[in-house]
Amino acid sequence: MDRITPFLIVAVTIGGAQSMVLLGLGLTGLPVFWIVTAAIAAGIASVAVLATIWSRDIATLNAAIGRIGAGDAPVVLPEPTDLIAMESLGPALARLSRRLAQRAETMERDRRADTLILERLPDPLVVLAEDRSIRRMNAAARTAYGDDLPAVLRSPELRSAIDRALTENAIQAAELSLPVPVPRDVRAVVVPMDPPLADGGRAVVILSDRSRERAVEQMRADFVANVSHELRSPLAALIGFTETLRGPAASDPPAQQQFLAIMAEQAARMNRLIDDLLYLSQVELTEHQAPSDPVDLTRQITQVAATFAPKLAASSMSVTVDAAPDMPPVQGDGDQIVQLLHNLVDNAVKYGRGGGDVRLSVNQPTRDDPRWPARPGVLMTVADKGGGIPKEHLSRLTERFYRVDKGRSRDAGGTGLGLAIVKHIVNRHRGRLVFESDTGQGTTVRVWLPVTQGRANAVQPET
Repeated sequence: MDRITPFLIVAVTIGGAQSMVLLGLGLTGLPVFWIVTAAIAAGIASVAVLATIWSRDIATLNAAIGRIGAGDAPVVLPEPTDLIAMESLGPALARLSRRLAQRAETMERDRRADTLILERLPDPLVVLAEDRSIRRMNAAARTAYGDDLPAVLRSPELRSAIDRALTENAIQAAELSLPVPVPRDVRAVVVPMDPPLADGGRAVVILSDRSRERAVEQMRADFVANVSHELRSPLAALIGFTETLRGPAASDPPAQQQFLAIMAEQAARMNRLIDDLLYLSQVELTEHQAPSDPVDLTRQITQVAATFAPKLAASSMSVTVDAAPDMPPVQGDGDQIVQLLHNLVDNAVKYGRGGGDVRLSVNQPTRDDPRWPARPGVLMTVADKGGGIPKEHLSRLTERFYRVDKGRSRDAGGTGLGLAIVKHIVNRHRGRLVFESDTGQGTTVRVWLPVTQGRANAVQPET
């Protein structure tokens, strides 16, 4: 019935107007010509009135539909009194508007849920468009890679996996070895999206860091290869002196005291070696996770200098601390930075000349110095006046168990792991480590660390 109503209005209006004119003029006795002419004029006038009414109703409906399509909220729909010829379309338009609003609300709710799920995922996740550009990424991806993410996506193995996934419309995987900001192993899984996501995403890339598992495997291999060799000498000494004490020296108290002192020294050496190995393994396992706590280097370096004061005094050495005022905090792990400083100062005391001076300083690097990144950072320096290190050894100082003078290192109680620990701590802090030394010129070690994000723009891993 609603579909027929507009046509009835047209028929009644035009036909009724003409009939009334014909009837009225017929009663007046006018000629037929004028009667017909008047009837035609009445019909044209009726059509014009109806056309005006319909045009007005159509314009009103068109405006309402435009507001619905534009997503205006709230949508202002025409009142029933605003429509004359198309009054029945008003309720239908209202129902359509409500359905579209409900659907839009559902889609927005689903979109927010998808975004929340994506943000909460523990693994880095990236959504790529058809042209391989980044549509969005989750918090884990921003934290793990930051501005380095485009470079990761350009790696040949991952690019090949993305191309295969989009071409074959099948899930692809790739194993990546990323050298920066620290060496790490990543398994990338590319999932094609067909049809595309609402934001145009055509592929989802999941980056799972396998560095910890690989580090554990490497640690086991290193333990077998290196530790067994390093423990052989002290164990052989302990076994030999034990046999001597049970045999020839069983009734020789002076020899017993001498041998027991040597055995205690060898046992302490093994204990130091195991402690350093455990600490090094702990640092390596977390090396790919940059620390984020603010650390006051001036306070740390002052505490370490105070800790070594008795040992320096026993060696007839002195320490000088030079800390620039108002130094910004660095982004780091306070305990590891203390360990780093402890190892460097300990080396300076062990291999420095008696009566010499150990200098500790904290300042900001010169901006035009090419050795340091351009972004804000703090420079720590530990310098001694010892015998120095030949230049050919400088590049290998941070290798495990590498010693320039093996006999002197063992006599001084060194394990050969101190500078390896320093290197991995610096790597975890996304810093830089530089050695400056030559024979007879002493040794200077410089460590650059980035400042916290609160004191500068977001600190990105060092490339």
